[in-house]
Parts: sequence; structure tokens; C-alpha cells
Amino acid sequence: MDEQHTDPAGPAGAGLDPRAELSEFLRTRRARLKPGDVGLPDFGRTRRVPGLRREELAQLAGVSPAYYTRLEQGNGQNVSAEVLDSIARALRLTDAEHAHLTHLAKPKRLRKKQPARSQQPRAALRQLLESMDTVPAYVVGRRSEILAWNRMAAALFGDWGGMPAPERNWARLVFLNPDYRELFVEWEQKASDMVAYLRMDAGRRPDDPQLSALVGELSVKSEEFRRLWAAHDVKEKSHGVKHLRHPLVGELTLLWESFRPAGDTSEQSLVTYFAEPGSPSAEALRLLASWGADAHRSGTSAPTA
Repeated sequence: MDEQHTDPAGPAGAGLDPRAELSEFLRTRRARLKPGDVGLPDFGRTRRVPGLRREELAQLAGVSPAYYTRLEQGNGQNVSAEVLDSIARALRLTDAEHAHLTHLAKPKRLRKKQPARSQQPRAALRQLLESMDTVPAYVVGRRSEILAWNRMAAALFGDWGGMPAPERNWARLVFLNPDYRELFVEWEQKASDMVAYLRMDAGRRPDDPQLSALVGELSVKSEEFRRLWAAHDVKEKSHGVKHLRHPLVGELTLLWESFRPAGDTSEQSLVTYFAEPGSPSAEALRLLASWGADAHRSGTSAPTA
């Protein structure tokens, strides 16, 4: 059976099609596996499509080939958690990929006429940001929107307060703003991570028209975004190391941690950056702390859905 491919986003104003998303996600995960990766014999025959065949994956998951084929075609209605777990194990999915598969197979539709919840961070969270006067920190919400930030984040990443609200979006900044291509030494990894985060959002809220519009815009304006979006990779924000090339203080190596505020929706994250004590990067942050008030402003975005 021919493999199916879908457009990056649906019609303007529409959400992403969860059936198409499920189909493409399963197909791309299956395509990355070879028979030897999962203990199946490979007799050296040329394969018409990359990766495992559907019947091979079905055998590993303990379901019939016809059942798996229907699922990969986007027909995930009434699929059990046990079957999804078996397929996730057969596909060697990460925890984030497993969660994404569950979101796609069992999307939680928003009720009609239900207003979208505001993305505004709590007042206490904004106060916490302001109190972190030596640590760059910001709050990011759905669709990679930058919701609030402190003075140090502005000094490190740029004057977000001087941007129109729609431009305060990490995906737009990374793919459409050339300054951020210079800022991130490992820009390709940052770009890949941003797309993976958006994919997780799409799984949680496939009927979000603003997310669909964002994907459509970036797909039109950035060939790199189109390529990464088609890979269907997913990732949760957690922690790591970032190498930056700042126009004032030069190169920095910073650790970062992402936290979900207790009692808040999981769609907001507090992200902090810090340097190893005594390192050149720590000294660079100290210099930014002394200059940041003059160079940039801290702030929050206007209310947004």
C-alpha cells in the first residue's frame, strides 16, 4: 500500500488534522527502524520503503497487520491504552513520543464555544522573575509564545519589549529573525528542538487554529522549518546546555532548566539560564547584569489566548 504524505497545515484558520498527524507520526517512526534494530532477520532484499514493513511492526506489537494498517491510516478511534503501549514499545518510542502518540490517537477535543484559557502567567510568577536579578529567566506558553521575562533575559536574548506581541514567539525568532541564527552557536539543534516542542503542542491541541496558522506561516517562509516539521520529531522541554554568541560579551556556555509552575497548566514553563560558578560565562553574565538595565527592558506580553 502506498505511503501517505500530508501538507504541513490545513486551511487557514483550521486546526491540524489529528488523523493525518497520527498517520504521519507512525509512518516516520516505523521508517527509522531496521529489522536488525528489533531482532528481526534481514535477508538483504531491497526494500521498497525505508524501515520496517507494516506487517513486521504489527508482529512485534502483537496486533494484526490489518489493525495496524488502519491505525497508521489515522483510524485511531477506540484504540486501547494497552495496544498503544505495545506499539510504542515496538517502535522504540521515547517517553515524549509515547505521550505524543497517545495525544494523537485519543485527542481531547475542546468543547464548542469553550473560550481558550488565557496564557497570562500568575502575578506571583512575574514577581519571581523580577526577583531573579542575576539569572536570565522567562515564561513560555503554548505555541512557543514568550509570555514574561526578566531584565537579564532581555539582556541575553534581546529587547523583546520592543517587539510587536506576535513576534515574541520562539519559533518565529529562531526561523525568521537572522539575529537569532547568529546568537545560537548550534542553531540547527535549537531549530530542531523548537519544532519538536511545537509538535508536542500540536498533539495536545490539534484543534488550535493559531498553532495551525503559525505552522503554515513558518512552512511558507522557511524551507528548514518545512524539512524539520516533516520529520515528526517530538520533545518535552527539560534541561540542557546552550552555547551562545552574544554581540556584547562574546561566547557563553550556559546551562538551562525548565520548570512547570505548581498548580498551573502544563502549557506554561519557566526557563532559567545559569553558568558554572567562576567560569568565563559567569563573568559574562555578571557584565550583562550591570549593563542590562541600560540596554534592554524586562516585561510581559499583552493578554493573549
